[in-house]
Amino acid sequence: MKHLLIVWHSRTGAARKMARSLVRGARQAAIALEQADHLQVKLRRARMVEPVDLLDADGYLFCAPENLASLSGEMKEFFDRCYYGALDRIEGRPYALAISAGTDGAGAARQAERICTGWRLRAAAPALIERNGAQTPEAILAPKTVPADALQRCEELGGLLAATLLAAEA
Repeated sequence: MKHLLIVWHSRTGAARKMARSLVRGARQAAIALEQADHLQVKLRRARMVEPVDLLDADGYLFCAPENLASLSGEMKEFFDRCYYGALDRIEGRPYALAISAGTDGAGAARQAERICTGWRLRAAAPALIERNGAQTPEAILAPKTVPADALQRCEELGGLLAATLLAAEA
């Protein structure tokens, strides 16, 4: 059995919707590969994840919004809290990032990539950055919708991680 851990945080709903699409894509890929009973997908909010959750997983998807050109506070706190408990114990495992952003997203992606590099994780795909174009305080703070094509890209990313894990089992 392979375990995929999806760690997420969302302030306005976009990253939560993206994380759910990551789950959907992972499960659909496992079904398509006729290995649904060989993959367990765990969706966990960042504040609920402990180092043991990272140690128990075979691969990771991290999904969060960018806030002020960096990771959201809750997601950064997850990395801070779990970093040393997982250091030198999860190297080589695959991961990918999904970032919800207004107009950029690169700062949050770089920050998460540096942390994952420190863990010596293996990037399975480039960071997926979905931009909603919000620029005013009102638009930034408003609840978000995520276009269907963006959710489809999240499903594809979830499927890629599932296939990566399941291929390693075969």
